[in-house]
Amino acid sequence: MTENHKIAVFGGGCFWCTEVIFTTLKGVIDVKPGYMGGSTENPTYKDVCTGETGHAEVIQIVYDEKQISFSELLLVFFKTHDPTTLNRQGNDIGTQYRSVVFYYDEDQKQQAEEMIAQLTKEEVFDSPIVTEISPATKFYVAENYHHNYYANNRSQPYCLAVIQPKVLKFAEKFKDKIKPELL
Repeated sequence: MTENHKIAVFGGGCFWCTEVIFTTLKGVIDVKPGYMGGSTENPTYKDVCTGETGHAEVIQIVYDEKQISFSELLLVFFKTHDPTTLNRQGNDIGTQYRSVVFYYDEDQKQQAEEMIAQLTKEEVFDSPIVTEISPATKFYVAENYHHNYYANNRSQPYCLAVIQPKVLKFAEKFKDKIKPELL
């Protein structure tokens, strides 16, 4: 990583959905699905799915802050999932699917708080935003079969029914932020 490369960690429900969206953004260098925010050391997907580890499914984003800001990442995060449902995204229910921003410094924390305040003031959502803002803890990389899940499994029912509509909605709203080679 260079000095311009920073890390952001977001949980917005199933990491299969969020990974594909953030991978397409200009300025994003790498996206890894994983787990954060729990008490179990080296959790597995099976462990996290029980809801008993305290971890959230998250993505760790490495980005070039000269090409995309943390604030821009936050806006994409909030506009591509439902931050008003507690411990749930669609049919995915449990604390592992909570909406959460894990921050690495006070600046990230402040920007996340300001984004929530701005979206609330603008009444972007019909219900209050319940996104958790928490200090980053140890990030555990998810098992290899979760990486690039949508790209590798596009014809699976979950990908067709849940992920593809999110990707299309994202592409429509954020066309100017998508890497040109992906348009």
